[in-house]
Amino acid sequence: MGFNIGLSGLRAATNDLNVTGNNISNAGTAGFKASRAEFADVYAASVLGTGKNQQGSGVMLADVAQQFNQGNINYTQNPLDLAVNGNGFFITSDNGSISYTRAGYFGTDRDGYIVNNYGQRLQGYSTDGNGNLVKVQADLRVQVDQQEPKATGQVTQKLNLNSSQVRPTNAGTMALPTFDPSDPLSYNESTSTNIYDAQGNAHVMTQYFVKNEAPANNGWTMNVLIDGVNPADPSSTRPFSYQLNFDASGQLASPALTPAAPSVPPAASDTPEVAAGTVNGTFDIPLDKWIPAEEDPANPGTMVANGAANVPINFDMRGTTQYNSRFGVNSIVQDGYTTGQLSSLEVDDSGIIFARYTNGQSKAQGQVLLANFANNQGLSPMGKTAWVQTFESGEPAIGEPGSSTLGALQGGALEDSNVELSDQLVNLIVAQRNYQANAKTIETESAITQTIINLR
Repeated sequence: MGFNIGLSGLRAATNDLNVTGNNISNAGTAGFKASRAEFADVYAASVLGTGKNQQGSGVMLADVAQQFNQGNINYTQNPLDLAVNGNGFFITSDNGSISYTRAGYFGTDRDGYIVNNYGQRLQGYSTDGNGNLVKVQADLRVQVDQQEPKATGQVTQKLNLNSSQVRPTNAGTMALPTFDPSDPLSYNESTSTNIYDAQGNAHVMTQYFVKNEAPANNGWTMNVLIDGVNPADPSSTRPFSYQLNFDASGQLASPALTPAAPSVPPAASDTPEVAAGTVNGTFDIPLDKWIPAEEDPANPGTMVANGAANVPINFDMRGTTQYNSRFGVNSIVQDGYTTGQLSSLEVDDSGIIFARYTNGQSKAQGQVLLANFANNQGLSPMGKTAWVQTFESGEPAIGEPGSSTLGALQGGALEDSNVELSDQLVNLIVAQRNYQANAKTIETESAITQTIINLR
């Protein structure tokens, strides 16, 4: 019996050494979870049970339990490196075979799918063509194609026009205005912004503001040019003109915009354009009233149509005021943009993957999902820092990072192994001493047996 007890102790110490050695060897493995050898004593049993003074029969390995405590978060330079801060596992698919991991080494393959370093695809919510999440679990994919341009359809502005200003000397009268964009004495203030046609070409839209004369000095004339020419006639520098009417408190009156008198000399292109029934500071350049233009290469200084489709533009100037303070553009937003190339990716703590483009736009590409289990130690390790579901683990609870009991996601970071080397080295010494002590038990049993054999 003594030999068997000693042998069981040697086996236990060997298992302890193996578990500790495996922990030490994976101290630098991202997402690795340390294991612990758990032992139990052994007693011989019979049909009638054991006596109260029963001797033990040695030791057995009861379990090798993985410890799923949090590892340190280490920041990297790869935006698709991911770390879970809290509970949860990444879900990966290998041709439909699902596994779970804490190792966040991710990148893209040649088709744009987000994969780990074994080619397994990360799971999450994909998006539709407008960047809206489609909440069905699927392989996550980054659209690496160029982003199509979007024509400007909406311009929203908030300005302040200085109420103390007077009509400039070269502006003429309201009945006979003499606006000249090259003469700064023919207007009070101006502001410019880029707008885009359907082909993604940028155009400079400039608005010139001219203070009205008494008794209509609570109003301003707004002259609009695109690329320095009339929006509907690239051969003319005469603008579209609108009246901005303010009430006594400096707010836009209703109706806020009315057609202005044409500049002189009169021409068909001077006809002011304003949407029917426009009130409260909104107006349109209708579909057929903006012809996107470009400089004629054969005649420098001359603008001609560039072939891009006409797009109506709505202007919203609600919030524009006339106060006794300096002219200023408080905000201006337009919804168009040119063609863009993918420049970078970013993942926020809720798992949303944003793609940023060279045109300054960003677009959601999907959302990473996490899975959690009622019994993490019931998961079966399959190597490559991955686990698979078992009956003991229970079904996965899948959700967005930060929801329910799931942890937050950290982009551009990896979770280090949770192995504490100092503890493991001490365990190594203890396991070695246990092995030596059990070997000594066998040696002593051998000496006793030899003594009996040597009896005469």
